[in-house]
Amino acid sequence: MSDESLSYEQARTELAGVVDRLEQGGGSLEESLALWERGEKLADVCQRWLDGARARIDAARAARDSE
Repeated sequence: MSDESLSYEQARTELAGVVDRLEQGGGSLEESLALWERGEKLADVCQRWLDGARARIDAARAARDSE
C-alpha cells in the first residue's frame, strides 16, 4: 500500500508504532534513521489529511455564512 492510499487512522497508528520503537531504543543508528524517515513520511500523510479536513470545514462554513 502506498503512503498516498493510507487513511488518516492507518497513518496515525503506524506513526505511533514508529514513535514507540524509537523511544524504546536499542536499534542501530541505521535502523533508527530508517524509522525516523518513515515517521516523517507518515506525519506528512497525517498533515495532508488534516489540511484537507480543515479546507472542507472552512468551505462548509463559508457556504453556510453566504446563505
